[in-house]
Amino acid sequence: MLTGIVGVGLASSLASVGGVVAIVGAVVAVVVYWAVMRYVARRSMPEISKSGAVTQTLFGAAIGFGFITVSMLMLLTEFSFNERSGNGLSIVASMAAMSVGAAVTEELLFRGLALQALEKLCGSWAALTITAVLFGGLHLANPDATVWSSIAIAIEAGVLLGAAFLWRRNIWFAVGLHFTWNTTLGLIGIPVSGHASEGLMTTNPTGPDLLTGGDFGLEASIVPVIVSLLIAIPMLIAARRRGNLVPMRRGHR
Repeated sequence: MLTGIVGVGLASSLASVGGVVAIVGAVVAVVVYWAVMRYVARRSMPEISKSGAVTQTLFGAAIGFGFITVSMLMLLTEFSFNERSGNGLSIVASMAAMSVGAAVTEELLFRGLALQALEKLCGSWAALTITAVLFGGLHLANPDATVWSSIAIAIEAGVLLGAAFLWRRNIWFAVGLHFTWNTTLGLIGIPVSGHASEGLMTTNPTGPDLLTGGDFGLEASIVPVIVSLLIAIPMLIAARRRGNLVPMRRGHR
């Protein structure tokens, strides 16, 4: 886990640049992950298998888009929307490239490396909790972050994306969900985890921060927190029924 975090973490610095460099960073991160699992962990990597990768990614993308769409529909009256000038195709391409870099590197770090390593030590439930808290805590460094926004991120992203991985045991599924989540928010013009988005629209919150998320963005709203749990709980139930959860006693042995 530690070796992989260093390698993928370095690749994530490329992903944060944006544009073509972000795509390159995502590819480098996958290669580093493969090398660490192959030569350090010495195990197979069904979670990043090419077989079914497209289907899993699209499935995750559909859930991510639905998550943000449902949350926004419940809050339409709490925002003002204005069309933004600019080349629409260029805006979409730039937003998508940045989202690919973030989704791939963060999923490899948290769900690919950290969650899988920790569940071998202490089981899936503890690993899910630890990675969710870490994911939320790291977002405290983001612009306009608060303790509440980090708690919200821990639940929405940490729990939901962790549950998605445990259910499907597939990184591409979690990447698809993460990618459309970030891209949809960005294109609407809502900050993504505190980072301002120059999307297809200029969107400003008009309602209370508890509903809109304020300057941090929709992810600090109570509404997506609730919606994410309504999605994550069935995923975890399905993961348990599939036998995908590692019990604590197995992790202890």
